[in-house]
Amino acid sequence: MNEHWLKLAGRRLLPIVQGGMGIGISAHRLAGTVARENGVGTIASIDLRHHHPDLVERTSGPRCTRDKASIEAANLEALDREIRAARRLSEGRGLIAVNVMKAVGSHAALVRQSCESGANAIVMGAGLPLDLPELTADHPKVALIPILSESRGIGLVLRRWMKKGRLPDAIVVEHPAHAGGHLGAATIQDLSEPRFSFSRVLAECRELFQTLGLAWDSIPLILAGGIDSHAKVRHWLNEGAAAVQLGTAFAVTEECDAHPAFKQVLATARPETLREFTSVAGLPARAVLTPWLSRYLSSEARLQRRAKVRECLEGFDCLQSCGLRDGIARIGQFCIDLKLAQAVRGDVERGLFFRGRGALPFGEAIRPVAELMHYLLTGEKPAALAPGAQA
Repeated sequence: MNEHWLKLAGRRLLPIVQGGMGIGISAHRLAGTVARENGVGTIASIDLRHHHPDLVERTSGPRCTRDKASIEAANLEALDREIRAARRLSEGRGLIAVNVMKAVGSHAALVRQSCESGANAIVMGAGLPLDLPELTADHPKVALIPILSESRGIGLVLRRWMKKGRLPDAIVVEHPAHAGGHLGAATIQDLSEPRFSFSRVLAECRELFQTLGLAWDSIPLILAGGIDSHAKVRHWLNEGAAAVQLGTAFAVTEECDAHPAFKQVLATARPETLREFTSVAGLPARAVLTPWLSRYLSSEARLQRRAKVRECLEGFDCLQSCGLRDGIARIGQFCIDLKLAQAVRGDVERGLFFRGRGALPFGEAIRPVAELMHYLLTGEKPAALAPGAQA
């Protein structure tokens, strides 16, 4: 597949993007390794202090006052460390991106820190990133990549950004029926709407680009969600996508920054053990039905009836709008930061484990990033995973 290259930020890259996964699932080790293979490695920016014992002690030890400013400062310091470590690990190859959720209250500070620390690109979803050009105005070489799910949203962002004299350097088109984590649909019932079909989005974007006077190849479209095999990669690249993005497949690699127990939960999950639910940010989400999620869903209606405004459990108000903290009864009533932090530490009983719906390329096997990328591009699996071999 040497004829397919992703041209981004002045570089010629393999058409494989590793999605951002937080809290701390895709930190410097995973992102740096993917970049070293000449792909796009993505650091998830939210609450990275959990990978740094000194910052955890500073913000959650016995002397901690749960001061919001101190926690946010620690997370910015952790982000700086992770970006610099990923750049060293990449050895100057590939591209280091940082995923920043628009729904996070400190998204502007995270964007600025990412740029100052040397990130090559900012990827933003969980809301329309209409202000991203202003936030990065002092760093014109940093690539800007919105995450959207349908042509209507793409058109809105393009028109708003064009008035500001800026175009996205690429756009991630994420299919909410297949992706993991927070999903780009208004409700759970909307997840399988035809308007999210990759074929339809690509066709509608061709018309949109022509209407706006843009060349088809001027903004690479990166498809994300449900692309779990070499055959699907080849198909969508031939259909006009510039690259594909995968999350869960990279989460179960040896280099993923999460605890081994986290990888095992994702690797052994089955379609019937996945659940869609409304998160504390009001977005649909998809995760593995772990003991905690099972208990939560069975008591969700009761918790929603009792919803009331309260102080943030973690002390730093991570989301701009939080169902638990703000007493919004119709959406999630749990602390997502706490649950995701437990997951990255491998707490199978209490954690929240986001996962996409697709099968994994290597089944339950945990393999290196290099082998995953080689398979996605060539269709060749490791000898150890050949039929009849011991995985």
